[in-house]
Amino acid sequence: MPKTKKKQKASSSESDSGPEDRNPPPSKKAKESAAPAESKSASGDSAGGGATTWTLEGLRQVRINEFRGRKMVDIREYYEKGGETLPGKKGISLSIKQWKKLLEVAEEVTRAVEN
Repeated sequence: MPKTKKKQKASSSESDSGPEDRNPPPSKKAKESAAPAESKSASGDSAGGGATTWTLEGLRQVRINEFRGRKMVDIREYYEKGGETLPGKKGISLSIKQWKKLLEVAEEVTRAVEN
């Protein structure tokens, strides 16, 4: 025969949300709002200490960014939304070491593409 459970009357101090002495999760820091990058020429301009940018074609750009205290070469497709130019998913961020290696093999890649 199955056991029957007695219904307990819930008191006003009980809740389903868990213990009240639980610490709330730490609040996330607000992201620093960066000014939207303006269109720059292929010469590599930097506006007001922002990221240096070279436009390859259209919204495809090369930028020098800093991520977690490390400089990165970001080759990325950007898009415009609400008057701002924002980074898209299509792209790659290379460390300085990776960028230098790419430059070392650039001539070999060019020869392979031309053949």
